[in-house]
Amino acid sequence: MFAGIVAGITWAAETIILGIALAMSPFVSTEQAVFLAPFVSTFLHDFCSAVFSWIYNGVRGNLPAFFKALKTRSGKFVALAAVIGGPVGMTGYVLAVAYMGASIGAVASSIFPAIGAVLAYFFLKEKMSWYRWVFLILCLAGVYGLYYSPDLNITNFWLGIVGALMCAFGWGIEAVIIAKCVQDNAVTDEIALQIRQTTSAIVYGVIILPILKAWGFTASLFSGTGMLLPVIAIAALFATASYLFYYRAISQIGASKSMALNITYSAWAVVFSIIFLKDTSLLNPVTILCTLAVLVFGILAAADYKDLIKK
Repeated sequence: MFAGIVAGITWAAETIILGIALAMSPFVSTEQAVFLAPFVSTFLHDFCSAVFSWIYNGVRGNLPAFFKALKTRSGKFVALAAVIGGPVGMTGYVLAVAYMGASIGAVASSIFPAIGAVLAYFFLKEKMSWYRWVFLILCLAGVYGLYYSPDLNITNFWLGIVGALMCAFGWGIEAVIIAKCVQDNAVTDEIALQIRQTTSAIVYGVIILPILKAWGFTASLFSGTGMLLPVIAIAALFATASYLFYYRAISQIGASKSMALNITYSAWAVVFSIIFLKDTSLLNPVTILCTLAVLVFGILAAADYKDLIKK
């Protein structure tokens, strides 16, 4: 439970910092830059995170285990999960935001814990009591309240829906696959993280950026962009910590509970925006109520009351 909560907190920090990077001049200078920004920033983000993962596991002496895990069936499935959750899931998120607006796109894609819980029930035999489903639905309702805006900017509803489904299923399937793979002693949560981020960075760099003809723009960011790359690297550091705790939670309490805790990042992001960015516009009754709802119901949706009563 603690690992899952920390995963949400650190992902909220990553979201705030990456948002700062995306608002910097290189990413908003031209229409092409605005279009390529989500893809290029995600590649740089996952590349830096992969480097941090290699350093982390290198210091801990896990690199021999990493190469050994790559040869196992579970290791190969972690790589598959990386493609499904990274390039597929993230590309779907970008489509949802691009065609339905940031508010509705974020809400539509945030249903991944519910999809993941259903998949975990069928494939991992993780049972969810009826009251946990109620808490999960209330948590998602809180997420809706945080992101909802009456100023909708839907340019293509159906493409937006396709993107949202890609994202929700991508992230949900990723969690289920990881939960299954970390049951193998050869693939620890630390090794799974390294495989995940390395695979995602390679797929983005070798496939997605060339398709978008984005390497020229990407290379231009390495000169004369000031603090842009350091800010992305800091965001990647928080993302690495978030994934490490998220995968640890998945290995210890299962996919469905971990996803319920992970979605609380949307509420933590509001808290951080108020404290560190001094965004007082968020201090209104609706936002405060929805933030509390996401935090409380997200934790309750992950709690197993029968085990607590037994203890």
